[in-house]
This record gives sequence, structure tokens and C-alpha cells, in this order.
Amino acid sequence: MTSTDTADTAPGTTAPGSTEPGSDPVSPSETPKAGFVATSLEELRKVVWPSRQQLFSESLAVILMVTLSAFAIAAVDRFYSWANSQVFR
Repeated sequence: MTSTDTADTAPGTTAPGSTEPGSDPVSPSETPKAGFVATSLEELRKVVWPSRQQLFSESLAVILMVTLSAFAIAAVDRFYSWANSQVFR
């Protein structure tokens, strides 16, 4: 462990306020908002966006599973409603 590592930091990370060798800290002229926006845009460039076909098929799978779950919950609800009406006539 180095002096910058603490028990509450994950492996491969540095303690808050310290910088890794070779990394450029945010310049004092940058506002926190500008640094956040720049970092967010940098991370968005790293995202692997799904293809149109993958987006369509996965969306269809989600819609299908939600629909099936809704029908299953409705069936269980109707059964318990029927059972309740039979018991408490």
C-alpha cells in the first residue's frame, strides 16, 4: 500500500484530493461545471451505442416480458380475488 491508498478507496484508485502520476489535474481556471461537462462528454464518447437492430430486438423483449408479467400478476390477483369471495361470502 502506498501513502495515498486508504482502507476506503477501491484498488486502482487514489484517495480524494490526490492525483495519479501522469494525470493532469483540473486546471484552476476551469470551473467545476466546465470540468463536469468536459468529463461527461469524454465518457459519452467511450460508450458503445447499440445498433438499430439490437435496440429494436431488446426493446421488443422488454415490452414482451413486461406484458407477460402484467398478465401473470393479473391472473394471480383474479385468483386471490375469487378465492377471497369464496371464503368470505
